[in-house]
Amino acid sequence: MEVRPKKSLGQHFLRDLNIARKIVDSLRLETTPHVVEVGPGMGVLTQFLLERPGMDARFIEIDRESVDYLRSHFSQAADRVMEADFLQTDLSQIFDAPTAIIGNFPYNISSQIFFRILRYRDWVPEVVCMVQKEVAQRLASPPGSRQYGILSVLLQAFYDIDYLFTVPEQVFSPPPKVKSAVIRLTRNATARLACDEDLFFTVVKTAFNQRRKTLSNSLKGMLHGAGVQDPLLSMRPEQLGVADFVRLTVWCQKAKNNSTE
Repeated sequence: MEVRPKKSLGQHFLRDLNIARKIVDSLRLETTPHVVEVGPGMGVLTQFLLERPGMDARFIEIDRESVDYLRSHFSQAADRVMEADFLQTDLSQIFDAPTAIIGNFPYNISSQIFFRILRYRDWVPEVVCMVQKEVAQRLASPPGSRQYGILSVLLQAFYDIDYLFTVPEQVFSPPPKVKSAVIRLTRNATARLACDEDLFFTVVKTAFNQRRKTLSNSLKGMLHGAGVQDPLLSMRPEQLGVADFVRLTVWCQKAKNNSTE
């Protein structure tokens, strides 16, 4: 079956079927047979998802023209194509069990998609996606790397991240100006962080929003003048791992509680 590429919402459509199959095959589905494809477009991944035995897939597409195309060209799955915005979708209402995510994420909203996945982290045990190569490297980067940032910490707190392979720009229509990469996120064993998780998110974002400053300066307002003495505070955010940010969050919570007493 020929899949006609179309550009929509800043997306570049994959036209190499071997790579498409490789992306779908990267789903291990060890914890769930339920899968949601984000932004299937013209169905280059969809066709291979429908071929996998035992997989129960749904397809979320915001573009009306693409929805019509998918429903007409994949008639066996027409009732499983949802015209909706993934960023506004309640994943727990699609399946009544944990759900894996797959997709060629549009470059311009990939970060928003990852934040949405984080919101449903207890519902999403696995993610396989193609994103801009720099984004993939950032998410998989360890502490100490200049690429390490907010999403690196937040996702690594709850997922193991594997950089699977690089995808050249020539296999897209139209070709993007950057390379892409496929990564896999697998939910780790951390059910809950040993701190206030909402505050953890705030601490990480605050620290990296002033990443050139040491943590004693960037988190000054959150420490409420508490006399915390620790080598961590003389460091910059990209030097800290998840466990270090958990420690910082505990200090900030204690400082907040003390300031209101």
